[in-house]
Amino acid sequence: MRAAVVSEDPLARSGLAALLAAREDVAVVGAAAPGDLDALRPLAAEAALYDCSSHDPASVRALAEALPTVALAATVAQGAEALAAGARAVLFRDATPDRVAAALRAAGAGLLALDDGLASWIRPPPELSRGEAEGLTPREAEVLGLLAEGLSNKGIAQRLSVSERTAKFHVESILGKLGAESRSEAIVLAARRGLVTL
Repeated sequence: MRAAVVSEDPLARSGLAALLAAREDVAVVGAAAPGDLDALRPLAAEAALYDCSSHDPASVRALAEALPTVALAATVAQGAEALAAGARAVLFRDATPDRVAAALRAAGAGLLALDDGLASWIRPPPELSRGEAEGLTPREAEVLGLLAEGLSNKGIAQRLSVSERTAKFHVESILGKLGAESRSEAIVLAARRGLVTL
């Protein structure tokens, strides 16, 4: 796994790079500040480890658009914001090197990985799941479940045997009904309302 380290704090960048450099399953190919993401583009990283100490969801969003991102959060609120901004994995900052490496591999493979503490916070009690689903059509609820699995519009279209345009229409309708600005935010909001389980 070729990973990049991103943090506002140079000491945090060095520390995280050193933490991962000791592992055989992760190669740190570069480190950068959130405002210097162009420096990472030529490095062919497969995933990024982002330190949320600067608490800037816009930086997470910019990084997540370029690379599958594992966010290290200090609080549940930070973790939820990072997830909504597009991070594929969120761990608390006291995560072990094994968990960080596993999250990087999961993110690189297109999977969603959450720290236990965060997962229990965003997964509501099962009895809420049905009542909250009002407003979504059965097909939209099905598409939402596929979004939570990480499928693209093309993947959703193939799974449901519909056109990619139809899949995109359903996704846009879901975003509108949930009041979400992105697919990632829709998944977080849906999980908090009990519409999907991550």
